[in-house]
Amino acid sequence: MTDLSAPIKPVAMTMEAHSPGLGLRSLVIGLTAFLTVVDLFATQAILPSLTRHYGVTPAAMSFAVNASTFGMATASLVVGFFSPHIDRRTGILVSLMLLAIPTSLLAIAPNLAVFTALRVAQGLCMASAFALTLAYLGEQCSAMDAGGAFAAYVTGNVASNLVGRLISAAVADGLGLAWNFYLFAVLNLAGAVLVYFTIRRVQTMHAMMPAASPLAAIIAHWRNPRLRAAYGIGFCILFAFIGTFTFVNFVLVRPPLSLGMMDLGLVYLVFLPSVVTTLLAGRVASRIGARPTIWGSLAVAGIGLPLMLTARLPEVLTGLVLVAVGTFFAQAVATGFVGQTATENRGVASGTYLACYFCGGLVGTAVLGRLFDAFGWHACVTGVGIALAAAGLLALNLKR
Repeated sequence: MTDLSAPIKPVAMTMEAHSPGLGLRSLVIGLTAFLTVVDLFATQAILPSLTRHYGVTPAAMSFAVNASTFGMATASLVVGFFSPHIDRRTGILVSLMLLAIPTSLLAIAPNLAVFTALRVAQGLCMASAFALTLAYLGEQCSAMDAGGAFAAYVTGNVASNLVGRLISAAVADGLGLAWNFYLFAVLNLAGAVLVYFTIRRVQTMHAMMPAASPLAAIIAHWRNPRLRAAYGIGFCILFAFIGTFTFVNFVLVRPPLSLGMMDLGLVYLVFLPSVVTTLLAGRVASRIGARPTIWGSLAVAGIGLPLMLTARLPEVLTGLVLVAVGTFFAQAVATGFVGQTATENRGVASGTYLACYFCGGLVGTAVLGRLFDAFGWHACVTGVGIALAAAGLLALNLKR
C-alpha cells in the first residue's frame, strides 16, 4: 500500500520526471485537462441557438447539452472500479481518440434524442480520460507536489470553460453549428497526441496494487466521513455551477440585456480570473487547511449570487466572476483532498468523487431547469444558493 507522503519512483519515465521544470509540468497537466474536457461546457455558449435549431424549450435543450454529465458520472464510477487493472496511458489515449467520434457526429444529429445520446457518449469518453489522469497524478506525485498538480489540472478545466465557450460562440456565429463540432473533434485528437508524447507508460508496481477488491475499496471510502463529505461537496459544486452558467445564457439574450451570440461568447471572459486564482488552491489549502479554504471559496461564490439578479450587465458579470472563482477554487481543493486522503485505491476514490461531482451537474440541470421554466431566474439562483450552503455544511467534516 502506498502513502502519498512518500514519493513514488516509477520504473518508466513519467510526466513528472519527463518535464524539465515544475512550470512546464504544470503547463502539460493543464493543457491535457483543457483538451480532455473542452467539449463539456463549450456547447453552453450556443444554447440559445441550439434551442431554436431543435425547436425545444430551454430546459429540454439544457438537459440534452448537459446529458454529458450522466455519461461522465457513469464512466467515472466504472473506470474507478476497474482502475487498478487499466494502464493509465493507454486508457487516456483511447478515451481521447474515441471522444472525437461522437463530437463530430453532433454536427449531423437529426433530432434532440440523438443529440442527447451523443452527449452521453462524449461524457463517457471524457470522464474515462479525466478519471485516469487524476489517478495517474495521485500515484506519481509526492504529497508536496500533489496539491499543485491537481490545481494545475483543474486550472486547465477552468481554461477549457473560458476558451471553449469563446471558440464555440465564434465558430458557430461565423461558420455555423456543424463546424463548431468538427473543430472540437480535432481538439480531442490533439489531446491524444499530447498524451502520446508527454505521458510515458508506467510499469505497475507492487506498492501500487490494491489490497482489497474495488467494491470493498468503494465501501471503505464511503465509510470514511472525510471522503464522504468531499464527495457531497463535489456534487453541490457542479450543481451550483451548472445552475448558474447554463441558465444565465437565456437571461443574457433576453431583454433588457439582449446580447448577441458573439457577445454571449465574450461574456465568458468572466472565467479569466479563475484561471489565475485556481492555481493557488493547492498552496492555500496546504497552508490553512481544506475546510477553511472551501468555506472561503463558497462565501466568494455566494456573494456573487445577488449581483446576478440585477438588470445591469456590469453587476451580472461581476456576480459571474465571483461564482466562477469560488466554485473552481473549491473544486480544486476538494479534488486534491480526495487524492491525498485516500491513501490507497486512489483510482477508485477519484472515480467515486467524479461520479458524485457529475451527478451533481445532471441533477442540477434537471432540478434548476424545472425551476427556471416554472418560476424564472430568481428561483434558479435561490437553488444555487441552497447548494452552496449545503456544501458549506458538508465541509465541517473536512478535518486535517
